Amino acid sequence: MRVLQFSLLLFFFALTSENFLAAAFTGTFGINYGRIADNIPTPDKVVTLLKASKIKNVRIYDADHSVLNAFKGTGLELVIGLPNGNVKEMGDSSDRALTWVRDNVNAFLPETHIVGIAVGNEVFGGNDIQLWEALLNAVKNIHNATKSLGIDHKIQITTAHSSAVFANSFPPSSCIFTENVARYMKPLLEFFSQIGSPFCLNAYPFLAYTYNSDQIDINYALFQPTDGIYDEKTDLHYDNLLDAQIDAAYVALEDAGFKKMEVIITETGWASHGDQNEPAATPSNARTYNFNLRKRLAKRKGTPLRPKHMLKAYIFALFNENSKQGAGSENYYGLFKADGSISYDLGLPGLKSSSAASSRLSFKEIQAGNLIGSYSLVVAISASMLLLLLRP
Repeated sequence: MRVLQFSLLLFFFALTSENFLAAAFTGTFGINYGRIADNIPTPDKVVTLLKASKIKNVRIYDADHSVLNAFKGTGLELVIGLPNGNVKEMGDSSDRALTWVRDNVNAFLPETHIVGIAVGNEVFGGNDIQLWEALLNAVKNIHNATKSLGIDHKIQITTAHSSAVFANSFPPSSCIFTENVARYMKPLLEFFSQIGSPFCLNAYPFLAYTYNSDQIDINYALFQPTDGIYDEKTDLHYDNLLDAQIDAAYVALEDAGFKKMEVIITETGWASHGDQNEPAATPSNARTYNFNLRKRLAKRKGTPLRPKHMLKAYIFALFNENSKQGAGSENYYGLFKADGSISYDLGLPGLKSSSAASSRLSFKEIQAGNLIGSYSLVVAISASMLLLLLRP
């Protein structure tokens, strides 16, 4: 009997250990709530939309108090951002970092479930070398501020990178950090390794295809049936571009000496409209990419190179944002339009009443919720059996 009890204990903890390790990210799917727009819903309506859509993991790019207040008591898990414009001052002054964390994080805990701080965004993808130099100190000062306030065990400190930090990313096995970036990246990775933070990557198959449409099969970018690619060095096959981009990051990390660091996708998405030189930015392609991405995440599996590291990703973005600068596609990444209605049918409800077709799609095709529910049921049953067997 004791052997049976011990075996069941091991079985139970094997089932649940992944959830404990992934405390900063529930499940596999999240959303980026960007607000570079003058016509999107108010934060309280956004909360209604997120809860109706069953989206729990949310990232914002600042620490706007109207958002933090709206998220109070909702149970939504929020990663807030320290904008690039504040990175230098936080790197220069630990006192300013402490004040910022006290005013924008500690003051809202525990009612607002803030689980992380993203220090800057794609810093090494820009040309401001002073910003590059300030990033590590800013990260350290923000982390030390959370320690001083006794919340470091609740708040994960990260920074997100674009694919511009990589060189030779095709095939994935050849990827390394660029020479210019490496001297700044390695000390940052060393610190993240010490505090248990992941490597955060903004990965866009849409952009890779747009700029290399003569070399990349669009089906490969959209998770559609395709021959894919074969990496001779690792003897691995890739049937979609996102997995290849992630494994390229893992190879670069291993080359830099950080083989065990996890990669999390902090941005990925597909634009539904764009300029004339962005013909792949269509509602049909955007729906296909995001629908297939959710199916991919629902499988709760890793990549060919890291099959045991369950893929986690935040989709970009919640809304179309009409005030963003740059290419026309920048304004059209949203799963929802500015009025809260759906941009295309993914089975999400929207702030306006959804059609019966949307409901059928949600139940018939998107099975992430069912899969997670089944997993939770197995854990609950296992726990109940365990308690009965352990009773004297």
